[in-house]
Amino acid sequence: MTKVWFITGSSRGLGKSLTAAVLKSGDKVAATARNTEQLDEFVRRYPDQVHPIRLDVTNKEQIHAAVGDAVQHFGRIDVLVNNAGFGITGAAEAFTDEQVQSQLATNLYAPIEVTRAVLPHMRKQRSGRILQISSIGGRVGGAGLTMYQAAKFGLSGFSEALSKEVAPLDIKVTCIEPGGFRTDWAGSSMSFAPEIEGYEQTVGGIRKFLESGAFVPVGDPDKAAKVMVDLANHPEPPLHLVLGSEAIGILQRADATRQAELEKWMQVSLSTDHDESENFFESKAGKVYQIMKGI
Repeated sequence: MTKVWFITGSSRGLGKSLTAAVLKSGDKVAATARNTEQLDEFVRRYPDQVHPIRLDVTNKEQIHAAVGDAVQHFGRIDVLVNNAGFGITGAAEAFTDEQVQSQLATNLYAPIEVTRAVLPHMRKQRSGRILQISSIGGRVGGAGLTMYQAAKFGLSGFSEALSKEVAPLDIKVTCIEPGGFRTDWAGSSMSFAPEIEGYEQTVGGIRKFLESGAFVPVGDPDKAAKVMVDLANHPEPPLHLVLGSEAIGILQRADATRQAELEKWMQVSLSTDHDESENFFESKAGKVYQIMKGI
């Protein structure tokens, strides 16, 4: 069955690679971008499969108009991909108010609102796939990327909770969590906070590394796009899908550190239970809770 995709940020980076892969597969795409002229190549090659839509994902009215346009044109949306986003590097205290707001608006509030706009259509269909383009930075924090990663951690939390809400509707949610990929994320799309004293060894080192051009990501966006096309057809997609050997290594080290910390402080954690309580997760109520929450 031919699927209809709604992809934000279709004109650049991973979104462009994904749009190309989806169209090549024979599916249809409501391709969104702030500048739809950048989608002309797709329109020329796939005039019957692609519908370009102008969209600034930070504009709520445009989001709902774009989703309505896509449904009116194609009749449905089967796969939503929240891809639009950008990064910013700097010390947490150094970001301007505008930089903080732009990170949260684009990387967190926007995918939440796009998802909320698409959900009523998927609910009526009793089917759908939602792919949230998060980041390994939505699972592991690193110096210099506090605002970007705050947004991505938030997106992962939203998506994980959402997946449990919509499971009975046959709507499946996956957080795509790439490491470094060969897009312009760390290049022309990257912006920086003002430099301030005291962070030379942490944030300063990351900034110099990115600005030097020495960072050569291992990830191939075209290969990632193929994985996502295949994922949309998988009967049991994962909730989290980490992409790239760099991301795998980062996550494995972080998980080991977290587990060690949990065990080290376990007795302190358990000491805060009320004296009259039994261990929650060993209790009947705790077991019911685990079943209900899918823990």
